[in-house]
Amino acid sequence: MKLPRIYVALDYHNRIQADAMVSQLDPQRVGLKVGKELFTTEGPDWVAEQVERGFSVFLDLKFHDIPNTVAKAVAAAARLNVDIINVHASGGLKMMQAAKQALADVEKPPLLIAVTVLTSMDETDLQGIGIDRSVEQQVLKLAQLAEQAGLDGVVCSAQEAEMLHQRFGNEFKLVTPGIRPADAQRDDQKRTLTPSEAVDRGVDYMVIGRPITQSDNPHQTVLQLLAELDND
Repeated sequence: MKLPRIYVALDYHNRIQADAMVSQLDPQRVGLKVGKELFTTEGPDWVAEQVERGFSVFLDLKFHDIPNTVAKAVAAAARLNVDIINVHASGGLKMMQAAKQALADVEKPPLLIAVTVLTSMDETDLQGIGIDRSVEQQVLKLAQLAEQAGLDGVVCSAQEAEMLHQRFGNEFKLVTPGIRPADAQRDDQKRTLTPSEAVDRGVDYMVIGRPITQSDNPHQTVLQLLAELDND
C-alpha cells in the first residue's frame, strides 16, 4: 500500500472551511487527516466524498471503548475505504485484538495503528493520571502491546520514533503528528521535530496541520515540505 508521506490535519468546524482547504491540495501529493471535530460535524458522507476525489484519508477518531464496541466502530470506518484508522493503545490488548479481527474479512484493509502517548503530554501529565513512567517507557510499553495485538504500527512523537524503529523494524509503521518546520510555532504540541528530523528517526507518515493550513499558499508549502524530505 503506497500512501502519501504527509497527511494534512483538517482541524476545521465544518465542511465549508474544510472544502476551502482541500480545494488547494493535490491528492497525488498529500493525504487528509480527519479528526473528531470535523467528523462529528459532517459525518461519514463527507469523508467518503474525499476518498472518491482520490485522497488518501487518515480517520483520526482514536477509538477507545470495550472490545466489541471498538471492533464494530473499526469495521464501520473501514467501509468508508479510508487508508488509516487508529485506536488508543491504552484500551488494552483485548480491545486492539478485537479491532484487528474486525478487519480480517476486508478485501483492502486500512492500516490499523494505535495511539501511544498524546504529543501534547509530557511526564508531568503522565504523573497526573497515575502513570509513574517516563514518556519513552510508556510509549514503548504501549507499542509492544500494539505489536502483540497484530496492529500495523503506532502514532507516536517523532522523538520516540528512532527508538521504536530500532525496536520493531521497517514493517511496523510510525505515524507522527506535531511535525513543525524549523521556523514554525510549536502551538500545543510539546514533543515536536522538523519533517527531515522525523524521517531520519524512522517516521513513515507525518501529520502536519497549521504550517500548511495557515499558509498563504498551502500547495506551495506542501511542495516545499516534500522537497525537503526528498533532499534529506
